[in-house]
Amino acid sequence: MNMSAVYDKYTVTQYSVNSLLGYIEAGDIAIPEIQRPFVWKATQVRDLIDSLYQGYPTGYLIIWQNPNVRLKNGKESVGKKILIDGQQRVTALMTAIAGYSILTEDYQKRTIKIAFNPAAQGDEERFAVQTPVHLKSNHWIPDISELFKPEFSMRKFINNYLKNNPAADEDLVDRAISQLLSIKNCQLGAIILVPQLDISEVTEIFVRINSQGTRLNEADFAMSKIAADEKYGGTLLRRAIDYFCHLAVDPAFYGQLSSNDKEFMQSEYEPKLRWLKDKREDIYDPDYNDMLRVSFMHMFGRGKLGDLVSLLSGRDFQDRKYKEEIAQDSFNKLREGVHNFMNEYHFSQFVLAFKSAGFVSSKMLNSKMTLDFAYTIYLLLQKTNQVSKNEIKRYIQKWFVLSNLTGRYIGSPESQMDRDLRSIAEKGFVEFFRENEQSMLTDSFWEIRLVQNLETSSISSPYFNTYIAAQIFFGDRSLLSSSAKVADLITVMGDVHHIFPKAYLVENGFNDKRWYNQVANYTFLDANVNRIILKKAPGEYFSEALGQCDTGIPVIGTILDKNMFYENLTANCVPHSVVQMTAKDYPDFLTERRKLMAKKIRDYYYAL
Repeated sequence: MNMSAVYDKYTVTQYSVNSLLGYIEAGDIAIPEIQRPFVWKATQVRDLIDSLYQGYPTGYLIIWQNPNVRLKNGKESVGKKILIDGQQRVTALMTAIAGYSILTEDYQKRTIKIAFNPAAQGDEERFAVQTPVHLKSNHWIPDISELFKPEFSMRKFINNYLKNNPAADEDLVDRAISQLLSIKNCQLGAIILVPQLDISEVTEIFVRINSQGTRLNEADFAMSKIAADEKYGGTLLRRAIDYFCHLAVDPAFYGQLSSNDKEFMQSEYEPKLRWLKDKREDIYDPDYNDMLRVSFMHMFGRGKLGDLVSLLSGRDFQDRKYKEEIAQDSFNKLREGVHNFMNEYHFSQFVLAFKSAGFVSSKMLNSKMTLDFAYTIYLLLQKTNQVSKNEIKRYIQKWFVLSNLTGRYIGSPESQMDRDLRSIAEKGFVEFFRENEQSMLTDSFWEIRLVQNLETSSISSPYFNTYIAAQIFFGDRSLLSSSAKVADLITVMGDVHHIFPKAYLVENGFNDKRWYNQVANYTFLDANVNRIILKKAPGEYFSEALGQCDTGIPVIGTILDKNMFYENLTANCVPHSVVQMTAKDYPDFLTERRKLMAKKIRDYYYAL
């Protein structure tokens, strides 16, 4: 019997372990994580069983009551309960007590079996993760799930155990078995959130209750909602998203998928993601947050994933009621969005767009949100035909760079994306783009703000990464090299080095890393050149490099022509006066180089 207390926003109730597992088996409570890899270690499953055996508290479950939905025939369907916190605990109970298979991290099915020693005394181990030793031992019950089967006979079992262990204390064994079986009557506290709560309130309640302070995001709620759906293909959709993300990182996983999930292999999704088994590109490896966000945004024209959760529940934003037709339509649109996301042509062309813009490495991509919105626009333009197919790539490149340079989706990205999508719907993308380009990329931005933004020591800053992308786009060779390109150094063997060597600056009083680690002092450099430079003054080693243009004998770098030497300095935004510079010139060098870098980024943007 459930004891419950009702409050405005939640109900507090108690479930026995037995009744909770029964509700889950009957589908009255959905546990979405059962569809995803189990992240607990087997020892954590053992410890949970031991805690229940000892009568220790195991924390509250958090369950979200879905709203009642008005069906097309006018009747109401009672909303299903979804477990949003406690999935790992409940899944552990399901595998250890009920014998359910769980998914490992590589999507293999297995059962975690917990062994029990009813004769244990004092400090002796009572519970253990099953090993071959437990299977051969008379003292251990190898798998406690056998004792929780309906046909289990306690008397018969104890008699058999004592026969195999004549030295065991009968009363001790009897009490231990009884105490183990009483686990099914252990009470688990559950907080059931009412359906009227919006996502922000659910998230806040979750954070306050969760002892680890973990913050569930809207993508987590959406994935739970999708996985719990049985009417509109949610469980398959959820697997498609998970499998795509896994395959993007590990193409070899396709072999396991084809063996372990026959149902999915026969579904509409498999042909859409089959190409990933041959994927060699690792620049954009989306997770389920990315997939959900992009799929939702380009199909629904909204930027807040909380709205997706509401729509999948059937919410009508006009009258605030929940309707079956809205839920159905929302699942259909989301499924189409996921298909679009997974499409090989779309995905590869999008990746090609920002690679050909010079962003050739994942370490150059600062913001997943910026990337996600760029893919959203790509799919939106493919779907709506607002611009010609030939122009899409150029618009995507420019918008990505604009967003990157202005930090458009940093801070409150969802709100900004929502505003942008509504603006695009109202004005069309071309006008939206034109207005933002004109208002944001002004002369003062290029000549003042961007120069100021380059005053940073962060090598991962979007401004430095965009500068490197510009170099790659223009095919620039690295500093003092006649052959090695910046693109090769960033993707294969190069590293960033100091133009004014760090040791040289420290020796001359610039001993604060915020000084010597300025991005305006960075350049990609061949390692051999760097070894020769060591801690020489720039005026010294640049003079040597210039002098070899007269002698024809390479001393530092490989440039033997003066015109090529100065062209190389220009390409790397190094002032030509560097051939005379010493430590006292360093502050002026930084100022001048930032201006040159900003100008190069500007030239690059308008060349896209």
